[in-house]
Amino acid sequence: MSKYRNLIIGTAMTAISAAPAFAERFGLGRAALPEEVAAWNVDVSPDGTGLPEGSGSVEDGEMLFSESCAVCHGEFAEGVDNWPKLAGGQGTLDRKDPLKTVGSYWPYLSTAWDYVHRSMPFGNAQSLSADETYAIVAYILYSNDLVDDDFVLSKENFLEVEMPNADGFIIDDREEAEKSFWGEPCMTDCKSEVKITMRAAVLDVTPDEEGAEEASMDEGTTETPAAEEAKAEPAAAPAEEAVAALDADLVATGEKVFKKCKACHQVGDGAKNKTGPILNGIYNSAVASVDGFKYSKTFKSMAEEGMVWDDANLAGFLAKPRKFAKGTKMSFAGLKKDKDIAAITEYLKSVSQ
Repeated sequence: MSKYRNLIIGTAMTAISAAPAFAERFGLGRAALPEEVAAWNVDVSPDGTGLPEGSGSVEDGEMLFSESCAVCHGEFAEGVDNWPKLAGGQGTLDRKDPLKTVGSYWPYLSTAWDYVHRSMPFGNAQSLSADETYAIVAYILYSNDLVDDDFVLSKENFLEVEMPNADGFIIDDREEAEKSFWGEPCMTDCKSEVKITMRAAVLDVTPDEEGAEEASMDEGTTETPAAEEAKAEPAAAPAEEAVAALDADLVATGEKVFKKCKACHQVGDGAKNKTGPILNGIYNSAVASVDGFKYSKTFKSMAEEGMVWDDANLAGFLAKPRKFAKGTKMSFAGLKKDKDIAAITEYLKSVSQ
């Protein structure tokens, strides 16, 4: 990777050095000034070469990510519609359709830092300071469960971060290893026209900004809405009096509101922990009680205090998650309407019986 990056940079520098001659010959442009060259010569190598001084915490990165990145990449780096997912995908690289993210695929942390600093946010590239870039990258690492919520990324500890797929790449030696198979390229008798004979198997690669608000963001799901509804039913039949206590219309409304949560939470038979824990049985259960999910220190502290998810606590958290539980991994801004909070609470009751 560094080989090709250096080739590109070398080609660009050659073009810059040749600019005066072209300018003199064609009367176009001028030679780039040293400060203009320096503005673009900001690449960061896998060994940390090129990293500026600075640092940024997961906590600061969460706020910056929400403000500058979440519109495309989601509050938890899970991706919005068909915009890139930056988190998740661990263990999918051996599948037919792997999810390639910073946590599952990228071998070097420098790639993430360099790209964010050079090209992001979309439409406002190179507007982030070094400290802000460190913070955003720290939050992306946290979203991939690679660091804890109190982690601070800096130039000093940059190389200490272990990327899961660091050993998944090999040096491209085809130039030598396959040289014996090469022949002289044919440059004659070319076809007069090009015909498309095959189509890509995956066609949803272009972000669709219209009509995508209710698109499901569950990774790899091929199930119909009816199948999902069937899964959302409790495994065991609830007592008749418990069913009677539920408002069926409110539950149905809450199921619709829950679409805002499905990117990170699952319910029903076969539900699994994703960016957030499964929510089966959450109503009136102890905080931070789902097995196998890595909770923030804030939730662990609440659990030690004996807090449970009753109506009042659910309402407070759903309205303003980050105010209710400072340091929570859930950076969703919250539900603005009381009727939506009531509806989703009723829906959570229905999957808790």
